Amino acid sequence: MRTCGVFTLLLWFAPAAWAQTVPPGWKTVKDPKGVCQIAVPPEWTPWAENTGAAVLQETTTGLAVVTYQPGQAFQALTESMQRMLGIPKEKLFENTAKRAFYQDKTSEGKEDPNGYSGSAPGKDGTCSCRVVFLPSIPAETAKKIVLSLGPAAQAKT
Repeated sequence: MRTCGVFTLLLWFAPAAWAQTVPPGWKTVKDPKGVCQIAVPPEWTPWAENTGAAVLQETTTGLAVVTYQPGQAFQALTESMQRMLGIPKEKLFENTAKRAFYQDKTSEGKEDPNGYSGSAPGKDGTCSCRVVFLPSIPAETAKKIVLSLGPAAQAKT
C-alpha cells in the first residue's frame, strides 16, 4: 500500500518536474529581452535573430513563440477569461498559480493547425508562449514545448 501511495505522489508531481526543463538535445529559445524561454526539438530552427520564435521547416508547419510581459503579474485564468478565450474545460490542462496551459484550435478543418498556449510567472512579469502546428507534428511534442516555458536561466533586463 505504501508503494502505491509513493507512486501516486510521483505521478501527481510529475508535471511540475517536467516544467521548465529542457529535454536532452533540445534547444532553448528566449524572448527578445532574454527574460523568458522555451525549449524546442533539435530540428526546429530560429525564425529570425532575437525574435523569440522557432519554426519547423516553415511557419506553416510549426511555429513556437515565447514572449515576456514586464510588470504583468501572472494569474490563473478566471472563469470569465476562459469563456472569453473560448477554452472548453476539457482543453484546459492546467490552471494554477504556477501555470495556465490550454489547447486552442486555430481554425476548423482536418489539415488546419492546432495551437497550444501557456503562461507562467516570470521575473517581474509573465512569460507566455504559443505553439501552432499541423497535425503531422505529434501533439506531445507541442505540449513539451509549452511545458518548458519559464524564466530564462540568465535574464538580461
